[in-house]
Amino acid sequence: MPYRYQDVEIYWLGHDAFRVLWRGLALYIDPYQLQAGEPKADVILVTHEHFDHCDPPSIRRVLKPSTAVVAPRVAVSCVKRAAREVNVIEIAPGERKSAGGINVTAYPAYNINKFRDPARRAVFHPREDGRVAYMIELGSVRVFHAGDSDFIPEFRDVRADILLVPVSGVYVMTPQEAAEFVNTVSPRVAIPMHYGSIVASRREAEEFKRLVKGRIEVVILEREL
Repeated sequence: MPYRYQDVEIYWLGHDAFRVLWRGLALYIDPYQLQAGEPKADVILVTHEHFDHCDPPSIRRVLKPSTAVVAPRVAVSCVKRAAREVNVIEIAPGERKSAGGINVTAYPAYNINKFRDPARRAVFHPREDGRVAYMIELGSVRVFHAGDSDFIPEFRDVRADILLVPVSGVYVMTPQEAAEFVNTVSPRVAIPMHYGSIVASRREAEEFKRLVKGRIEVVILEREL
C-alpha cells in the first residue's frame, strides 16, 4: 500500500526507487528492476549513474513519448541507453528545473566517510562527480529524496514535508546518521530507503525508526510488487 500525504501518494519500489502520484501525474525516482505493467511516467528523476539508480531497462519500461527525464551530467549517457529518443533535462547541484509541470531542485549528494579505498581516503561518491539529491515540489507539498549521500552540510538547510532517506550504511548514511539528519531538519514524515536489495535489510529501517525523535512520523513502506 502507498503512503498518502494530502494529495500525494508514494509507493516504494525497492532500494531507492519510488513511484509518486500527484494530481494525475506519475513521477518515478531512480527506477530499478521494474517489472512490466508499471504505469507510464510523466517525469523520471535519476540521481546518478550507478546501475542500481540508473537502470536503462527500467527507464524504458515506463517511458512514453512525452516523458521528461531529469538527470545530472554524470548520468546522461546512461539515461540515453534507455531509448534512442529520450527527453533528458540535465541538472546540476544548486539548479532548479521544471519538468512535466513540477519543479525540482538539485542538491549535491556525496560521501564524507564511506570509503572504497580507505588508505587513499577515496569515497564511493565524491562531491566533484556531481551526483544529486532532489527537492520535489508537488503543489504545497515538498518531497526530498536524498540520493546516495551521507549527512552532508548542504542537507542541514533542507526543509521538506516528506524526506526519503537512505539508511543502509556502507555506501550511504547509517541508521544513526540518517536519524541525525531527520532529527536536525524535522520533516513531517521520514521514509527509509536503500535497504532490502544489494545491502542491508528491514532491520536497519527499524533501527532508524527507533532513533528518530519527537513528532516526526516514520513510515516503513512495504515494497510494491
